Amino acid sequence: MSDAHPVTATTQHPAGGDAAARPALLPETSRRVDELVAEAQSKGRAPAVVAGVVRDGGLVHFAAAADGPPPGPDVQFRIGSISKTLTAVLALQLRDEGALSLEDPLSRHVAGTPVGGVTIRQLLAHVAGLQREPEGDWWERCAGTDIETMIKQLTPDKLAHPPHRTFHYSNLAYGLLGAVLTASTGTSWLDLVTERLLAPLEMTRTTYQATEPFARGYVVHPAHGALREEPRHDAGAMAPAGQLWSTTADLATWAAFLADPAPDLLAPGTAAELRAPAVIADPDAWTAGHGLGVQLWRDGERVYVGHSGSMPGYLAILMTHHPSRTGVVAYANAYTLRGNGSIVGLGRRLLTAVLDSEPAARPKPWRPGTPPPPEVAPLCGRWWWMGREYEVGWDTQAPELLMTPLTNPGAKPWRFTPEGPDRWRGRSGENDGEILAVRRDPHGTPVALDIATFIFHRSPDEEP
Repeated sequence: MSDAHPVTATTQHPAGGDAAARPALLPETSRRVDELVAEAQSKGRAPAVVAGVVRDGGLVHFAAAADGPPPGPDVQFRIGSISKTLTAVLALQLRDEGALSLEDPLSRHVAGTPVGGVTIRQLLAHVAGLQREPEGDWWERCAGTDIETMIKQLTPDKLAHPPHRTFHYSNLAYGLLGAVLTASTGTSWLDLVTERLLAPLEMTRTTYQATEPFARGYVVHPAHGALREEPRHDAGAMAPAGQLWSTTADLATWAAFLADPAPDLLAPGTAAELRAPAVIADPDAWTAGHGLGVQLWRDGERVYVGHSGSMPGYLAILMTHHPSRTGVVAYANAYTLRGNGSIVGLGRRLLTAVLDSEPAARPKPWRPGTPPPPEVAPLCGRWWWMGREYEVGWDTQAPELLMTPLTNPGAKPWRFTPEGPDRWRGRSGENDGEILAVRRDPHGTPVALDIATFIFHRSPDEEP
């Protein structure tokens, strides 16, 4: 390869949806993103580094730097462990549908394993105590086995720690989660990913195996910089931990989903559960943690949510900031980025640069709703508690009852899902998990809302 070419950067507006109304980055932000990508390629000694910035639900900027013509936004790379985020979303979808419980032991779905006492929740959060890898050769660089063989190779000493004692990252845990998903549905992990996530999100360039055009992956010799192309094996039963290939454009779609999931694919309360801290990965500093399938990083007052990925010859990062619905994705077709840091460091620098220099993301456009169900309509409107005013509304898409404190400007609404006649379960904020019970007069008219013994009335004059 020749000397590195200058960075090539373009602004990307994907077709469809609200792409035409999606504002591009400010020129100075675009330049900074381009500079960071060029620096990562040059100092990191990678054949190519590409990145995309996500705002308002889609890709707004694409940057690439390479020794030769830079890969475009439709060129595939391996996403590695970012595949785990799709596996986790599938598990939570099936939990919401009643196909499984996060408290289920592994043995309920996968028989004959000596580590069957660990739970699905523990597997998702890397607190099951399982060792990092399955038996056999380095699975990322060799053809994988099938599920049955992986299960047969498990031994009791694969439990390196008692469950929930400490965070211990485990690829094996996600191989086992794939087995759980298949056992609980009768459908393969790949078919579940395709039917439930890739197809609805129109991620047509995210595939199980590499599909041209794709970037070849390399190990760069540390002494003389020569390239060794890495094999591209099928991970088999370990595919749920790191098999998928994707593009900058498609991974930007997935980043937009994780930053602000479509309610028809993932309920808002479930999305909040996904990114809530399940374990702190560095208990001495509290700068990194893990949710149910996503990594968490603290950057000053911000918390970023996403996942890194690596497979022989490839590095990838997806990082989002949920409050602003902003994110970045990036790839390198090298197994190591030298110089000033890792692929995670690049993702952090890119996302922080965008958030520091850009105006706040444009609010979602208001769209007309539909009337709530007849039994819900009487609950909507104003309620009072201790002289404080609240407004109850209805989220048609979720569907969920919303209760917003009006005396606290900018407060997010509490969300409640139906659990029975006049009984609702809190799904967010301080009332997450609490019960909202509707009190009615002898004529059946709602006169009070009881949330964990806090009584809300229709007028401040009705309060005792």
